[in-house]
Amino acid sequence: MWKSAVAIANRRQRNNKMHIPSPRPLRKGRIEIIPLIDIIFFLLATFVMVSTSLIKNQGIPVDLPLASTGQAQERNRCITISLTADGRFFFNKELVDWDRLIEQLHQVKAENPDPRLFINGDAQAYFGQAVAILDQVRKLGITKVSIETVAK
Repeated sequence: MWKSAVAIANRRQRNNKMHIPSPRPLRKGRIEIIPLIDIIFFLLATFVMVSTSLIKNQGIPVDLPLASTGQAQERNRCITISLTADGRFFFNKELVDWDRLIEQLHQVKAENPDPRLFINGDAQAYFGQAVAILDQVRKLGITKVSIETVAK
């Protein structure tokens, strides 16, 4: 009889399965939006910082003069005229003489009625040449002219 009581108890345990609830509520998996937005903003800020540091200078590297009142200018689709300390002219990094520079400026004015021009001159360059460039630019009617400097 003892064996039959054990068999009956085993059968009862199999039929009466005990349910133990989980301490975690049963939920569907979901994507958390707040951390995702944080990551997107971080990536956006990173790309903005990298893209602003990749602005290339279209002029040749020269020792720019110092100025305390200089302001940053937009550099998209602009022309750069560089003037070196030894008196050479560069039109967008291309070495040109005075006559070729004037031709290039006429061509730019013909292609774009309102071009942007940057004068990138060495601090030791001849002032007379810089004034001559400004004079020629004004004769052509180019009004958006900036002189590149370094902040003091």
